[in-house]
Amino acid sequence: MLFKHLPRLFPTTGIRLYATAEKSALATLRKKTGYTFANCKKALELNNNDLAKAELWLKEQAQAMGWSKATKLEGRNTAQGLIGVLVRRNVGAMVEVNCETDFVARNASFQRFVQVASAACVHHLENVEADANLTKVGLNSEALKQIVLQDGKSLGDHLALMIGTVGENASLNRAICYKAPDSLQLAGYVHPAPSEEIPHDVPMIGKYGSLVAFKSAHSTVQEGDDGTELSPAQLARKVCQHIVGMKPELIGEPGKDEPAADKDDETCLIHQEYLVDPNYTVGEVLEANRLQILDFQRFECGEKSKSEEQNVRAATN
Repeated sequence: MLFKHLPRLFPTTGIRLYATAEKSALATLRKKTGYTFANCKKALELNNNDLAKAELWLKEQAQAMGWSKATKLEGRNTAQGLIGVLVRRNVGAMVEVNCETDFVARNASFQRFVQVASAACVHHLENVEADANLTKVGLNSEALKQIVLQDGKSLGDHLALMIGTVGENASLNRAICYKAPDSLQLAGYVHPAPSEEIPHDVPMIGKYGSLVAFKSAHSTVQEGDDGTELSPAQLARKVCQHIVGMKPELIGEPGKDEPAADKDDETCLIHQEYLVDPNYTVGEVLEANRLQILDFQRFECGEKSKSEEQNVRAATN
């Protein structure tokens, strides 16, 4: 009879509640961090099921492993990747981030990092004092790595963390940033364009990108023979699309820069046939709508810069 009543001396309710709480904490940690079951379980065990401490421990471990992996993979060719473009009010940035394969370029962790890098560049330039003219800042790989985010870590730290996650080499290649005075506006574009409208404060990502600084004398403009009304920013975005597709090398100045003999060889923006409507040149569209392009930049993922091409030519001569 004594053995029959032994279970009552050792209540199991507390044990069941503890096990349930432990499973709940484990599920929460996995969902929040995305780390493996084994790593999350270990983090909770080492930190007495304290979620905040466990998450911090995981991030520290991931950062250390990321830097280790990044060091091992450093030097491996990174010809694939994405371009990130973000225009926020009077500041715009375009960033190129490279990786080894197109498979990783489609990875959600990689794409999030490109967006983080784009937003970080915009925030960086927001703190730069502007003058009456367009402020234009170029950032190389090392300068990009030094940008500090709101969590106190640098872009270089976040890059190492992402490398540890995707398992192949990646690099912050370059960025161009604009800060415009009140008299100017900015527009940006990526290709392939997003399949659906995204919020203005979310960076766009694609294989090609362009940024344009422009001035407009109107609040609305018309495009084409059908008289479709657009805002100056919408028209400028279409010019960005043209720049991505037609790859002009300079804006051009009427009366000074003559059109090329062969229109297929034209590299001057204002003399190129307008991609959206080839019945007009870009210059004619701009003049008709009193919109002036003051500067533009075009990025193509994996392209060599002019300085790199000159170095290659010099080495082979």
